[in-house]
Amino acid sequence: MNELLAIIAKLGLELHPDRIESIAEKIEILGTKEGFASCGVNFGPNMDKDLLRRFEEAWEKSEKILPRDVAFALRGASITAKVSESRGVMELSWTGPTTGQVPVRHTEQALCEVIESAKRRLFLVSFVAYNVTSVAKALKEAVRRQVDISVLLESSDQHGGSISHDSVKAIRAVSQSVNVFEWVHYKHNSDGTQGKVHAKCAVADEKNAFITSANLTSAAMEYNMELGVIVRGGELPLMLHRHLEALIVTGVIEKINF
Repeated sequence: MNELLAIIAKLGLELHPDRIESIAEKIEILGTKEGFASCGVNFGPNMDKDLLRRFEEAWEKSEKILPRDVAFALRGASITAKVSESRGVMELSWTGPTTGQVPVRHTEQALCEVIESAKRRLFLVSFVAYNVTSVAKALKEAVRRQVDISVLLESSDQHGGSISHDSVKAIRAVSQSVNVFEWVHYKHNSDGTQGKVHAKCAVADEKNAFITSANLTSAAMEYNMELGVIVRGGELPLMLHRHLEALIVTGVIEKINF
């Protein structure tokens, strides 16, 4: 029974609530669990066949679980997943020496995961960007999915910034369709020094965010000691997206056209 409930919980997380309701309605009217095979089409064409097989086998082992019980459990799992998403789920990301005390995701893996989750809009912020093959590949795949990609970077010293490396060129090498932004109205200190784009983050579809110490560089992804937080759902990704959009609307950052 525990295995069946675990699979139902996973379905609640992976399937859309409307899909879950369609499945629940179909199962609810079954006379016995033996008729479950007729419900397969309701799971959709992209359903994991192995998970569906395990679902059927686990239900077969749970002799006292009736179709209406399964339908009720599926609806409960779907609602629970929705409530959990509204609260947001956070996970640590870390690159560097490990201790085994806390389970963490690797920085490169976490960043690529957020990029790959984007279906409509992706916004990245980094001080510098170069030599990150896996990230470039993930961005190219996002371009192929027609994701609207924006990247805020520190400008090179040739364009009024503080770094010798031309990060804009590196991003444009990924795709000319990427919108690249720079901070045009720097805050200057009394000694003449100016502020820098030192934030590092990624936000996809206002739903998933990655806030990190890591730049878009191979050193940050592979060798440095870097810490980050992955946020799925909740208010924070939406707030971050709106903040970055407001920087564009208010003219604090501007699109680079060279």
